[in-house]
Amino acid sequence: MSVAVVLFTADLRLHDHPPLHAAVASADAIVPLFVRDPAVDRAGFAAPNRLAFLADCLTDLDAGLRERGGRLVVRHGDTVTEVCAVARETGAGEVHVAAGHSAFARAREDRLRRALAADGRQLRVHDAVTSVVPPGDVTPQGSDHFAVFTPYHRRWSGVPLRAPLPAPRTVRVPPGPRSDEPPARASVAGVSPAVATGGEREGRGRLRAWISQDLDAYEERHDDLAGDATSRLSPYLHFGAVSATEAVHLARTRGGPGADAFVRQLCWRDFHQQVLAARPRAAVEDYRPRNDRWRRGAEAEEDLRAWCEGRTGYPVVDAALRQLAHEGWMHNRGRLLTASFLSKTLYLDWREGARHFSGLLVDGDVANNQLNWQWVAGTGTDSRPHRVLNPVLQGRRYDPDGAYVRRWVPELAALPGASVHEPWKLKGADRAAYDYPDPIVDLSEGLARFRRARERN
Repeated sequence: MSVAVVLFTADLRLHDHPPLHAAVASADAIVPLFVRDPAVDRAGFAAPNRLAFLADCLTDLDAGLRERGGRLVVRHGDTVTEVCAVARETGAGEVHVAAGHSAFARAREDRLRRALAADGRQLRVHDAVTSVVPPGDVTPQGSDHFAVFTPYHRRWSGVPLRAPLPAPRTVRVPPGPRSDEPPARASVAGVSPAVATGGEREGRGRLRAWISQDLDAYEERHDDLAGDATSRLSPYLHFGAVSATEAVHLARTRGGPGADAFVRQLCWRDFHQQVLAARPRAAVEDYRPRNDRWRRGAEAEEDLRAWCEGRTGYPVVDAALRQLAHEGWMHNRGRLLTASFLSKTLYLDWREGARHFSGLLVDGDVANNQLNWQWVAGTGTDSRPHRVLNPVLQGRRYDPDGAYVRRWVPELAALPGASVHEPWKLKGADRAAYDYPDPIVDLSEGLARFRRARERN
């Protein structure tokens, strides 16, 4: 009996899964394997919200496999060591895995290939599993990656996509490989109160409902903070519980301006992955240095704490940060304006903000988190690196009646309409009635400081 191992990493699904599809087609039996590797924790990829969501995903994956006659094998330890051990226990000749794009994933893949080869076994790596178009498949002349999104999007949009694959009808697992208990959400401490339920079943349900009910209005409404009109699929895409390729196919089949706008956002994921694959140090270093001398010292640390805690005195900034703390997710417009406020208005190192986001975001992967932060901070791929988002104007534009602010900053709930965006304009007893801080920085002073720092005066 031929046996193959399928190593699940950031692809926790059964539908549209090329490694699983190939293994089922080529082997008599397969071992679906997930390794909970402590190196992931040491590398900073683990956080309570993501661990809770991961537990849901693994529980759901195991349930889906059992419905098909199989089961998920879970091991704890070094990934290479555990994969090789399972392959020896079961006599597997091949290991199938999705291609990884971070420096961590690629180093793990290289180690695994060498270890399996030394044991007379083969590693089969599958592209276009966690991305739609793999990094390196489209490149500009004279470079290994695109540094500007628009030309990348143009080329990306013309790449023929593989057809989504069905989930296997049956999965036969050989007898013998032991499995640890999969992690449970209830065992994870420090989880935000309203983190979404993880898993492929939940993710596919959300995808199909959103495509049929809300996609058409996406182009017009995706920046509406209070309307909450985005797909909220990013956590499922991050863990691979939903296939980005299948999402593109479904959206394009639906068609229209909303579909085009949604697919463009999926292209941004691939864009950041191809940047990071080509420039791994961009996870921690400026992609385009601006010679910034970020603020340090006690006052800067107090400003950072105020920002993290959602008490900057700018209601729409605080609302977005409180949403993050409560849900482990933040509206994309909120991500842009909170990041601009930290890196440009407060002139604090973007890495501090990225670290805070990474500690809470369920969808906080390295490529999208770090490179989006760099985009906003002006050290990344933005063609207008010195733009500064004004939180008052942003609030009035994207939360015109203040509903988003009142939802997340309840101490201001009694303020009517757009006045909620500038509570400091109240006088005397009216101002004293609201237990909410004054702004920690004057916007004009923050802008002047940033322009001096970037030599823009």
